[in-house]
Amino acid sequence: MKWRNQLLALLCLAVFAGLGVLYFQHWVVQKPFGIILIIGEGLAPERIALTRVYLGGSDTHLALDAMPHVALVTNHSRDFAVSDQAAAASALATGVKVNNRSLSVDPDGKPLANIIDLARARGRATGLVTNGSLTNATCSAFYAHAGNSSGIDQIASQLIQGSRIDICLGMSASEFLPEAKQGQRQDNRDLLLELRQSGFDIVRSRAELESIPVWTRPKLFGTFVDRNSDSQQNQAWSDEPALSDMVRRAIELLQYNPRGYLLIVDAARMRKAAEANNAEKTLTEAAELDRALSTAQRYAGAKSTIIVCGDTAIGGLHLNGFPFRKGSGIALVGLNPSGEPWMTWATGPKGVQSYGAAKIPEKETPGDSNVGASKEQTEPAAFYAKSALNTVEDVVSFGTGPGTEALHGTIDNTKIFEILREGL
Repeated sequence: MKWRNQLLALLCLAVFAGLGVLYFQHWVVQKPFGIILIIGEGLAPERIALTRVYLGGSDTHLALDAMPHVALVTNHSRDFAVSDQAAAASALATGVKVNNRSLSVDPDGKPLANIIDLARARGRATGLVTNGSLTNATCSAFYAHAGNSSGIDQIASQLIQGSRIDICLGMSASEFLPEAKQGQRQDNRDLLLELRQSGFDIVRSRAELESIPVWTRPKLFGTFVDRNSDSQQNQAWSDEPALSDMVRRAIELLQYNPRGYLLIVDAARMRKAAEANNAEKTLTEAAELDRALSTAQRYAGAKSTIIVCGDTAIGGLHLNGFPFRKGSGIALVGLNPSGEPWMTWATGPKGVQSYGAAKIPEKETPGDSNVGASKEQTEPAAFYAKSALNTVEDVVSFGTGPGTEALHGTIDNTKIFEILREGL
């Protein structure tokens, strides 16, 4: 009997060990340590094809092309077939359709739980990085709750209150500073000073960002001078970190947390360039998004979950005619040998006629206010609008790592939130 009891005990031990291994393999291991969402503002399928050609011709391969999972993403809002920036980002951040102009609130104005709050509740460190303003509608959807995305002072205050995000890096400090300190706040609050008093390091240049040691628990807030802004055209390039630089530093600093991290990255300049009908800048910013993805893959590791997703399509940029297979770069920004424009837009400030309420300024030829515009209208838009309009096109998403197998076929943008939540 004794040997039978021993055999039974060994059998039970083997069963429990096997179940433990299965649990470890199919539950614990599949929870990624790093979860990264990169939002490309205006990232539709044609934008990706244009970026390939612009960078090196038709045979060029992007980091995006190597991601194993891909899906088209529908992105209507709760009340419109075409989502605006705020509603599209809110769907990604909360998994709920909201009305245009709303930031992560339901129709009654009640706040919706966002993915950053859920990540913090699971013990993850959190980060938010953008090469635009931290208070733009895309970023704001991940921390703010407002019925109107244009209330910048209120939105900036919500970012600071409670200091819920461990690392925030972006451009422009004016929304956090009072007028007395060259800011724009009407309430006289110095939000950067409040952050510093609560234990955050404040960095204002690339050198300061690089000097933060990786062995310290990060409480970091970066507001860098944007050399692309009208008032800072002479700003040294070395003072401003690229999006890929900020992604690298954020991952290095967030990895301290033994329970993992969630990082949201907003490639905001793609939208700004498209709104101005600036094709060259639009495509160079799409290339920067691709570099940021390469950086994220290199520093986060193969077992992290990384998703790249567009928010809304914008402007209707097209490359027309028959450029050579190896044609690339500025050779495609201008007129073709027949005197016709290679690049055209559907709407925007380079339009030559108006429709409905979009009125061409009487004393201004469309496109005159844009850097690089010429009398030949090398990037004409079909209709004039002060800023290029969003379109009803699907955007696109790419993924690698645990959970991204769900990116296939056509999905709704709220599915991105669900994938991120399952990975927490």
